[in-house]
Amino acid sequence: MSENSSNQFDAIIRVLPDRPGVYEFFNKEGVIIYVGKAKNLKKRVSSYFVKTHDSAKTRILVRSIVDIKHIVVETETDALLLENNLIKKYQPRYNVLLKDDKTYPWICIKNEPFPRVFYTRNMIKDGSKYYGPFTSVLMVRTILDLFKQIYMLRSCKLNLTRQNIENKKFKVCLEYHIGNCKGPCINGQSAADYDESIEHIHYILKGNIGQVIQMLKTKMNLSAELFKYEEAHILKEKLALLEGFKSKSTIVNPDITDVDVYSILDDENFAYINFLKVVNGSIIQVHTIELKKILNETKEELLPLGIVAIREKFHSVSKEIIVPFALDYQINLVKFTIPQIGDKKKLLELSEKNVKFYRLDKLKQIENVDPLKHTKRILKTLQDDLRLKELPVHIECFDNSNIQGTNPVAACVVFRNAKPSKKDYRHFNIKTVEGPNDFASMEEIIYRRYKRLLDEEKDLPQLIIIDGGKGQLSAALSSIDKLGLRGRISIIGIAKRLEEIYFPGDSVPLYLDKNSESLKVIQQARNEAHRFGITFHRDKRSKDFLKSELSEIDGVGEKTIEVLFSSFGSIKKIKNADLDQLKNLIGDAKAKLVLDFFNSENS
Repeated sequence: MSENSSNQFDAIIRVLPDRPGVYEFFNKEGVIIYVGKAKNLKKRVSSYFVKTHDSAKTRILVRSIVDIKHIVVETETDALLLENNLIKKYQPRYNVLLKDDKTYPWICIKNEPFPRVFYTRNMIKDGSKYYGPFTSVLMVRTILDLFKQIYMLRSCKLNLTRQNIENKKFKVCLEYHIGNCKGPCINGQSAADYDESIEHIHYILKGNIGQVIQMLKTKMNLSAELFKYEEAHILKEKLALLEGFKSKSTIVNPDITDVDVYSILDDENFAYINFLKVVNGSIIQVHTIELKKILNETKEELLPLGIVAIREKFHSVSKEIIVPFALDYQINLVKFTIPQIGDKKKLLELSEKNVKFYRLDKLKQIENVDPLKHTKRILKTLQDDLRLKELPVHIECFDNSNIQGTNPVAACVVFRNAKPSKKDYRHFNIKTVEGPNDFASMEEIIYRRYKRLLDEEKDLPQLIIIDGGKGQLSAALSSIDKLGLRGRISIIGIAKRLEEIYFPGDSVPLYLDKNSESLKVIQQARNEAHRFGITFHRDKRSKDFLKSELSEIDGVGEKTIEVLFSSFGSIKKIKNADLDQLKNLIGDAKAKLVLDFFNSENS
């Protein structure tokens, strides 16, 4: 940034008010590149220019700013709402992007005489009432079918004004003849009777289904008392349908009357915010949105954005909001609750479970639709987290095994594109190290592995993972240096206790988030190396034990034992072999020695 532009910003910042508001950053083309909110405009805007930012994207943003404008508002809530609207309008390059571009279905109760009830994806501001949005069209159709069974509503688009009906402009249609409509078009149903059904539907869609059930029960009992049994029976059938619908709703606690629940989960690139709407103890809406991170925003910064966007979308006016942590944000006349125990805590846990499944499903969809894109994203995340020069397409991980100091072996597993490549796995018998010495063993196998790859002119990995802490890593580095590979291959160590990641020459470990995809790949490679090494170690101990048993036979040497094992494969099969089989392999004299040994052992 030039000195002139810095002075220009100093002048702008000096006159900014210490009040809530929204600020806009412009680039040299006069395009808005960032919109932000602030409780204190002067402090927030000045923070961009008075400190060094850790995020490279933030530094690029600051370098791109050539002009700043601001809008003062009354409260922080107003600032958040205005910020949300400006982001949607201008979609600035460096702002969090709401990835929720679907047009969801709504249930519309039309503002007209004898209102129609139908589902639509387009909201028209004509006084009609809209409920939703719903994430499932099937759910919308199920609800509309329920209304159709209980209330005989019209489905036609006729203009049923009082004058048109009195002038007998219309004739009944098929819906009337098959009993799905009472024929308001020919004055077969009064407006008051029809509007009572619409009032019930309003109650149901608001989650007040209990009130409708109570009203219908009262009417049914009254009809029965007046000996109107047919009418009472119809009301009883409607009650049964409503009771069935209510039983499928998730009941939490009837004392929780009108509450919004929010939870958030994030990774390196996205944040996911889940919303549960609870009315009269029932969850009546569930929705999850996705936010694209731009400047490494925190959960505390992102959750208020999601709350504003969702409350606006769902027209929510709940006076209580359940959240997982304290927010530096307020809404007038709204209470924020961070539950620790009880039903509200269970609601928060349910929301958190929903958001986890949403993210998991999203990742599975990406993997199924475009596996290459999914793999590249994981490798790019790994590259960024470990600060690697190259994309770690080829990873190798090493582990030592010497249970109780015997049969020291090592294993090398290979990952290609973040997945095991089992055909490339390798075992190592430790040759130059006497006794249990993990550091020396690691130094030996690293040297042998990469000396061979260099001699055979094969591709080297972009990343080596050592199962162990600083000591194991130092031993491996010693061999890397001997081979002149320092700088050509990245190498890290992972310690088991707290999953610390160690880098060469850095005593302070890196702690990756336990949900991080990078850590999961590293752990998978480490666990696979351990499994592969342990399996080889057990096989080797077993074989050595069996060989030692045969070596007790006088007159049977190492070569004879090798011939027997290569032919029979196990001590059991050698024991069960007959004299002729043994003679054909090792001759008459040795065959008799082996057979006599096992016979005497059995006796």
